[in-house]
Amino acid sequence: MSIRSEIKNVSAETVEDIASREGVPASLIWEGLSSGEIVVLRNRLRDISRPCGVGKGLSTKVNANIGLSTGNSNPDTEIAKMRVALDSGADTVMDLSTGTGIGTLRKRILEECPVPLGTVPVYELACDPGKKFLSMSEDDFVSVIRQQAEEGVDFFTVHSGITLDCLKVVKSNPRVMNIVSRGGALIASWMETNGRENPFFSRFDDIVDIAGEYGLTLSLGDSLRPGAISDATDRLQLQELLVLGDQRKQAFSRGVQVIIEGPGHVPLDQIEANVRLQKSVCGGAPFYVLGPLVTDSAPGYDHIAGAIGGAIAAWHGADFLCYVTPAEHLRLPDAADVKNGVMASRIAAHAADIVKLGARASGRDNAVSSARARRDWKEQFRLSLDPELPLAVRNSSGGVEQDVCTMCSEYCSIKITEESLLRGNVKEGK
Repeated sequence: MSIRSEIKNVSAETVEDIASREGVPASLIWEGLSSGEIVVLRNRLRDISRPCGVGKGLSTKVNANIGLSTGNSNPDTEIAKMRVALDSGADTVMDLSTGTGIGTLRKRILEECPVPLGTVPVYELACDPGKKFLSMSEDDFVSVIRQQAEEGVDFFTVHSGITLDCLKVVKSNPRVMNIVSRGGALIASWMETNGRENPFFSRFDDIVDIAGEYGLTLSLGDSLRPGAISDATDRLQLQELLVLGDQRKQAFSRGVQVIIEGPGHVPLDQIEANVRLQKSVCGGAPFYVLGPLVTDSAPGYDHIAGAIGGAIAAWHGADFLCYVTPAEHLRLPDAADVKNGVMASRIAAHAADIVKLGARASGRDNAVSSARARRDWKEQFRLSLDPELPLAVRNSSGGVEQDVCTMCSEYCSIKITEESLLRGNVKEGK
């Protein structure tokens, strides 16, 4: 009971629900909560049917981003994309809306979304039609967090690690791409204009109080993440990570759950080091990565570049993958992009879980392999991460009722083996 009392507003019922769906004992989750290596994404005010645990010993989770963009989307379109993301298996959704109507859309998502919802509060500040962002006070930065917490938001990206000291390093250490985080750029502009410290940093105690009151999780944002592989693991990224590590300790000591956000764009050979560094600096807190993308030269295929990096990151201990869509760097994603992004990240997550979780993850693969050996097409599709696509592809060949597929037809290796070698029809030496 002492373990449970340390974590604010996490109910036994929620932990039991997550443990049942994960196939682990509830004690594993309580221990992870106690050490800070697991978080439960759920605002105490929100009743959701699929609360989510993220962290050590649990399956790697996938987040899908939706949200309004000025002049390019509407609430109905974003709600439709949310449903596509959920149907495709996303574990969480984040509303990254900018422009007008942010509050209205968020209310709809909170009413209709059965999984945890995350937001980036600084976006709402920047888009407030009644105030100029660069003239806002520290109180405004805290108030928007309280407002969204009261509405039921489950986790926040808070760009609290970019400080005045970090900005000095930004100016003296040029990158190929400087600050690529939208929230980080907004806050840097506020700091530069006002000559004052980042309010999310200077008022971090107040933010922790709010998070503790509502049981929500702080996802500490990486304002200085690399946006080009040549900028990966540089001084800017590492200096901010050290700040986030201190803030994680500060929040966790008061019973508040924390996730650390990570890069970004990282070449293959630096991914493991990035994960290990984060886990060391941040006390094993769950690591939430955007991709990471392992090449900058694949626009239109960034969901693949991100899935490659995500699989490697999750294999080495990252806990939470933010999807990347084919539209990344190009335009606002549509519904098809959302599905492709979710599926790419789910494949990456599952591939890593086969290694991290062993039989808890690989049992599905073994069952698919067995169905494939029997040429049991319906069972293969039922067990697939995306049952609809393989069925549609097979139907398109006109061979739905055939025992084999049109790739090999009568030369199917599985069928040849079954009908000859396994039935003893091929004699030794002939």
